[in-house]
Amino acid sequence: MATITRLPFDTTQLADFHASTPSIPERAITERRKYRAVWISDVHLGTRGCNAAMLIDFLDHVDSDTMYLVGDIIDGWAMKKRFYWPAAHNDIVWRVLKRAKRGTQIVYIPGNHDEMFRQFTGLDFGGVKIKRQAIHTTADGRRLLVLHGDEFDAITMSHRWLAHLGDYAYEMLMALNRWMNMARRAFGLPYWSLSKYAKQKVKNAVAFISKFEEIVAHEAGARGIDGVIAGHIHKAEMRTIHGVEYYNDGDWVEGCTALVEHYDGTMEILHWAEEMAARESGEASEVRLAAA
Repeated sequence: MATITRLPFDTTQLADFHASTPSIPERAITERRKYRAVWISDVHLGTRGCNAAMLIDFLDHVDSDTMYLVGDIIDGWAMKKRFYWPAAHNDIVWRVLKRAKRGTQIVYIPGNHDEMFRQFTGLDFGGVKIKRQAIHTTADGRRLLVLHGDEFDAITMSHRWLAHLGDYAYEMLMALNRWMNMARRAFGLPYWSLSKYAKQKVKNAVAFISKFEEIVAHEAGARGIDGVIAGHIHKAEMRTIHGVEYYNDGDWVEGCTALVEHYDGTMEILHWAEEMAARESGEASEVRLAAA
């Protein structure tokens, strides 16, 4: 019998999150935005790189009929090396389970960093349904394959040692990114992703991302499906590849983005760092006008 991987919390007690009090109280937003579906991935709970505060802000402002968690929500790779689980990470789990209790359909598709959850495929924990892949039908009738995407990454599948080495280098880059953004906040500047900028400038990274997108889109086309939604590569994207609609919801480490479906079937990528900056700028302007 396969060994059950130890998780950062007891899955038999998930229901307790409903009754517990989060360390960051859920804000009472008078006009929460509502979407037909929301996709988020690559949150990497259990790491210092996770932008927990920004994701909590997103969850407090946005509702949906269905929410897809498209892999790497919890970073099991990092937690094998060192345990890191601050209260804000519990608050994210609490908010997701709270949505399930309120009637949101939650579908969790584990990725490579949270592959320990794949052993629970087909089960339901606190209203969160765990699946390996899913088919989402949009309001206008398009069928979209939803998967994390690591199964199309040759490095992850064939050379795990190289994947872990790259993961270590990525952690170093994210540590630098955190220090840089602490300095930016001290000067009143908005969040900016160093790692996202670096990937856009490095030719090999750009070539890898492009190849990944083409392979994933080809798989969806081969199945006779209209499009595909993936995560894994931390690059939010919407484009058509050889007649197949390709979507990537991005991540909550670098870009802090989510993919959403409006009630007419229109798809949109939300860049939450920009949304927060615009909101805070507007609130500051209102305060200045009130004081004048």
